[in-house]
This record gives sequence, C-alpha cells and structure tokens, in this order.
Amino acid sequence: MKVLMLNGSAHAHGNTYRSLTEVGRQLEKEGIEYEIFQLGGAPVRDCIGCGKCTGEGCIFRDDAVNEFVAKAREADGFVFGTPVYYAHPSGRILSFLDRAFYCGGRAFAFKPGAAVAVTRRGGASASFDALNKYFGISQMITVGSTYWNQVHGCVEGEAEQDAEGMQTMRNLARNMAWLLKCMRAGKAAGVTLPETERGSRTNFIR
Repeated sequence: MKVLMLNGSAHAHGNTYRSLTEVGRQLEKEGIEYEIFQLGGAPVRDCIGCGKCTGEGCIFRDDAVNEFVAKAREADGFVFGTPVYYAHPSGRILSFLDRAFYCGGRAFAFKPGAAVAVTRRGGASASFDALNKYFGISQMITVGSTYWNQVHGCVEGEAEQDAEGMQTMRNLARNMAWLLKCMRAGKAAGVTLPETERGSRTNFIR
C-alpha cells in the first residue's frame, strides 16, 4: 500500500515538506510506503472549465497535473500539505487540485485523504477546511488526528520544534495506516464499493 502526498509549497524542503515527512516516517513504521510529490515553483494554470479533459487527464500539459493524476490512480491514500498564505492555502495548490480533481476525480474516489496546513500563526483551520472540501465532493474518506492537522513554523526547520504539531502528524499517519488496513481486510472479505448514482445535476430550482 502507498500514500501519495502533495507538497503544495514552492519550497521543496521547507516546513510543509518537513511536516509531510513526519507523516511519512510513521507510515513506514506501519508498513505503508509513501511518496512526496513536489509542486515546486514552476507556473501552475488555473482550471478554465473548458470541458476538454481527456482519458489522459487535463488538456494542458505544461505542468505536472497529469503526472500527479497518473500517480493518484495507483495510490491507496493521499495527504495534501499546504503552507498558509493570507489565512488561506497557497493559490498554486488550489489551482493544481482544481484541475487534478476536475480531470481525474475518479482516481481519488473511495480512498482516504487528509489535509495538512502549515502556518506561522493564523489561518490554519481555514486552510485545512478548504482542502478538506476536495474529499467531500469526491467520495473520499477524510482522515483526522488528535487535533486539526496543522503545524506551526515560519523559518525553515521550525515545524520540527512544534511538539504537538509533530505528534498530530504521527497520529494522522497511524489513523491513515489503520484505515488502509481495514479497507484491505474488507476487500479481502468480499465487501464491495457502494453503488454510485450519476446524471442528476441541478443547476437551478424552478
């Protein structure tokens, strides 16, 4: 089993990365593989609602969205990490996830996901809430911890000094591992995925 993480920071090894790495260390102790996908500092397009998604993903191929969706199809669970800017997730991770879910939403369905917000001081819960909305619309299972999944730190490396934040990351990983193992056991026992109705989309009420 493997958990795919997204580092939504332009800083490859900053506090968001260090928080995700703490999750990853604990996942490995639980027998779960992980990969941190680096969003990096290159430009990321917004979704423009063109409706031209293909079986390969987004029609625009000048960034890493399709690469991420391909990995998502093979992953068993997800953790999305974002730094907090102006009490909100980074704009780049929202643009990235909008397109990833719009063109490849079924790669995420019926899989567990967790959001992690890393902040100097305020805005963590608002950022956490914004990322959790991707799970709720995509038939995912949201994984929590013993506190909201947030870590505090400003200068690179300070996240590791947030004892409660690191504890929250480890407990998040334990919960994710437990859920993945339960899902694997259920599948082995013949428990099937629920039936999904599609087709009814109410755009306005008369």
